[in-house]
Amino acid sequence: MQRKRYAPGRTGSAARTAVALTLGLGLGIGLTGCSGGTPADDIAVDAKAGPAAPVAPPGRYRTLFEPCGSVPQAALKDMLPGAAALPDPERGKAYRGAAAVTYDTDRRVGCTWKADTPDTSHRLVLDVERVVSYDTAVSDDDRAQEVYVRKQLAAGIALPVTPPPTTPPASPGTGGDAGTGTGGPGQTSPGSTPSGKAPADAGTANVTANAAKASPGASGAPSAPADTSPGTPTPTVDPTGLEPRVLEGLGDIAYLDDVLSAVGTNGHQRAISVVFRTSNVIVTVSYREQTNGSAEAPDSRELQEKARNLARLLAERLEE
Repeated sequence: MQRKRYAPGRTGSAARTAVALTLGLGLGIGLTGCSGGTPADDIAVDAKAGPAAPVAPPGRYRTLFEPCGSVPQAALKDMLPGAAALPDPERGKAYRGAAAVTYDTDRRVGCTWKADTPDTSHRLVLDVERVVSYDTAVSDDDRAQEVYVRKQLAAGIALPVTPPPTTPPASPGTGGDAGTGTGGPGQTSPGSTPSGKAPADAGTANVTANAAKASPGASGAPSAPADTSPGTPTPTVDPTGLEPRVLEGLGDIAYLDDVLSAVGTNGHQRAISVVFRTSNVIVTVSYREQTNGSAEAPDSRELQEKARNLARLLAERLEE
């Protein structure tokens, strides 16, 4: 029988050897390609970039309470005295209030209550706003403070004035000649100035001196008259203490506004607004009474007390 001619590379062992070499080379290339990148631990950090900027903390509140159910029934009866004389359906509607139309109840909510009679009408409006800062460098509380300050200035109530820093007295010089302070000639003691030059804190000294002239001294001498030059408004202060003012002990910061206006021939309208901020939430309580055909204006003290009492209840609710 004739034997088959031998052909190199066609034997089984040779084919298996070639396949093994091919797979080995391919596997080596694949492993090299996967591990050829720079390891994560070897990535250099640019020292010039500096540390990451700190992110301002978020506000305390993420949601808001339901406004129409936040005022107790007893408070509504006190602030809407005319509702007691209304028929049952209208009285119930007056106490339920009407919710404000908002697009995001986690950002802003409100409610309005009103009760009208032939002689008087009362209206109570509650507005609650949660301020959110979209700047990572400005906190929600700081942004809420900016909104609050704009409200207070729009009401014409001045912000508290921060007193200027006081300059500590210079310590007396020691040693040296009497006329030259410490050291030798040409040197001056701390706090002294060369001849012919004003001290660095001359402006502060002038402010302090003017303040001393404007207030009675320790000896009981009368104070200097206030500046009455043209163009300088004279501040008016209500002797009863009911003027628009900053309030203490209500939220983080608060103010009260009181506006009286004429309505018709003999009618009057008094509008009280109490605004306070707690963290990133601003609450506004607006309470108004209007008289029809009466020469007597609504009592300021009574309306202010009712509005402040309600504001305190809402502030306590925010603390829950």
